[in-house]
Amino acid sequence: METRQLIGARIRELRKNRHFTQEQLAEKMGINPKYLSGIERGKENPTLDTFIKVAETLEVSIGELFYQLEVENPKKRLQAILTLIEQAPTEQQRLAVKVLSALF
Repeated sequence: METRQLIGARIRELRKNRHFTQEQLAEKMGINPKYLSGIERGKENPTLDTFIKVAETLEVSIGELFYQLEVENPKKRLQAILTLIEQAPTEQQRLAVKVLSALF
């Protein structure tokens, strides 16, 4: 999933948690519902001002729009795992092997 799609999905999640339809949120923000739909689907490239409007209307911080937003990158994920294991004490490395063996 691309970054824009991840951001759009997060906005959709926050909107639904607050029981807004797209039309209701768009009206409160003063934007076209089709534009909001495009944002949520990752098809639009909103400006910072639009993100600020979304956050203010949903009554969240702008950071909340990007909370736990992580673009999936298999190489970075593997490197993070390897770094953790390399830095761990020997006993924790042994435990990590057992846990990973059980998972796979």
